[in-house]
Amino acid sequence: MAQLWGGRFTKETDQLVYNFNASISFDQKFYKEDMEGSMAHVKMLAATGILTEEERDEILAGIEGILQDVESGKLEITSEYEDIHSFVEANLIERIGDAGKKLHTGRSRNDQVALDMKLYTRKEIVNLKGLVKDLLYVLQDLMKEHIDTFMPGFTHLQKAQPITLAHHFGAYMEMFKRDYERLCDIYERMNYCPLGSGALAGTTYPLDRNMTAELLGFKGPTLNSMDSVSDRDYVIELLSALSTIMMHLSRFSEEIIIWNSNEYRFVELDDAYSTGSSIMPQKKNPDIAELVRGKTGRVYGALMQILTTMKGIPLAYNKDMQEDKELTFDAIDTVKGCLALFTGMIRTMTVNKTAMENSAKNGFTNATDAADYLVNHGVPFRDAHGIVGQLVLYCIEKGISLDEMTLEEYKKISPVFEEDIYEAISLETCVEKRTTIGAPSREAIEKVIAINEEYLANL
Repeated sequence: MAQLWGGRFTKETDQLVYNFNASISFDQKFYKEDMEGSMAHVKMLAATGILTEEERDEILAGIEGILQDVESGKLEITSEYEDIHSFVEANLIERIGDAGKKLHTGRSRNDQVALDMKLYTRKEIVNLKGLVKDLLYVLQDLMKEHIDTFMPGFTHLQKAQPITLAHHFGAYMEMFKRDYERLCDIYERMNYCPLGSGALAGTTYPLDRNMTAELLGFKGPTLNSMDSVSDRDYVIELLSALSTIMMHLSRFSEEIIIWNSNEYRFVELDDAYSTGSSIMPQKKNPDIAELVRGKTGRVYGALMQILTTMKGIPLAYNKDMQEDKELTFDAIDTVKGCLALFTGMIRTMTVNKTAMENSAKNGFTNATDAADYLVNHGVPFRDAHGIVGQLVLYCIEKGISLDEMTLEEYKKISPVFEEDIYEAISLETCVEKRTTIGAPSREAIEKVIAINEEYLANL
């Protein structure tokens, strides 16, 4: 079919070149945004006297008809069109005739595609925020449920000090709160309308760009036409934020995978979020967590691809920028799927509180508190550190925990120990005496939960 730009050319484009150049296979994803932008543009053209009211109404009715037919399946978006803009305009002209040829007055495909991508990205940020919010609510519920669920805290994957599962979940709560805020920041920063910038230098038509921006829900028009058509910062920012979300999901998934293992048995995943083995009947595999962990690299790849694509592009628009779409669409869909499935997985998993508590007891997580006990009884910290090291070595040789040592055994290593050592190193004492904000005690966690309640209420 004839192209929108065909007047300059004397022969048809080679089919391979046409296919390579075309974007219809992926930019049809924002057909709705393209038509939404066109309708706002037409309303503005009529308001400024560039189109008559009759032309406006005819074009609007034509576009609405195309939209209805696409959504009902009556009209198919096919590869005979180079891009979604060509599809809409060609079908409009076919339906309403010469009035349809005025749709493109005062704009270029450059500012049109910049608008479409912004509208689509903006909409998806709202969807992503909703999914992150769902995850935050689940984490908040889990924190409330597990204030008294004792477990080992780890450094270097070694048991370090006793904490609660609420405290552990709270760490991810903070991560995903930051992720939510990043999405909000990107939305605010990108929310300016590029339509009316033309190919790169604006237009001689007396457009009302403020009106167009207002109709489309933007804070205002962009202020430089060259930047308007060549800006993909918001895509890079979004992919960076999505990469961070995936990094957080991947870290959490790694822990779920470890906790679900036979060696830990801290959690059991619901059957709906697990699979079995084709050959080993005893297996229950954490496939969702593993896939989330694996798909993180896919989203990272999208970020690196767009950064690499954009790094050498001179002002203003260049065809390279067409490469922003497929990777962004894929990354958004990937993160949305991962957020939804991960949230369902942790909402339905069963926590083995006994296994967590026993692991904390048997991992010498209370060794620091034993050292603190000695310090509080006048022993210099360095000496206390050495004494507790001897205690741990003794327990390892005997196959017991610090809680299981007799007072006589304690006194053989240091006469400073008295009967109150047992209370001092109990998991409950170790956790509950850490009361500063951000620590794992019930008092501290309840304060954080109250802060989170207020935070969630304002989302």
